[in-house]
Amino acid sequence: MGLFDIFKKKDDGIVLGAPMKGKCVSIREVPDPTFGEEILGKGIAIIPSDGRVYAPADGVVSTVFPTGHAVGVTTPDGAELLIHIGLDTVELKGEPFTIKVSADQNVKKGDLLIEADLEKIKASGKDTITPMVICNSDNWTNIESFAGRDVEPGDEVMKLSK
Repeated sequence: MGLFDIFKKKDDGIVLGAPMKGKCVSIREVPDPTFGEEILGKGIAIIPSDGRVYAPADGVVSTVFPTGHAVGVTTPDGAELLIHIGLDTVELKGEPFTIKVSADQNVKKGDLLIEADLEKIKASGKDTITPMVICNSDNWTNIESFAGRDVEPGDEVMKLSK
């Protein structure tokens, strides 16, 4: 096996991109037990420096919460992703969010899903940390995350393999 063989595709793994610009951190750093204790699934979180939320992979929008605080995307490989913008932001009743997609819409990695006004979220006293969770984590034998660095939308933050 050559030095670069480790980078070759070995399985049907999928790579997920960062949904937002900011600092990628471990999901365990999210100060909310539903996310931080991985109750909803494994994942990463972004401490955003920009409020635009992009599709982390190609897929279909499975859910758009009417309040705009969260969106679900299902990839062709069956990964069920939930991107939740901020903590307790459902209480803001949609005020700081502009939804750019609808349920059942096909999206490509990098498509704009939602715009969030981070300043309005902060002004309301809410944390803007944005978890991205694999809701069906049990379907994957290996979930790697690449946290602890600044990311641009689309930068690799997770890899899932069966």
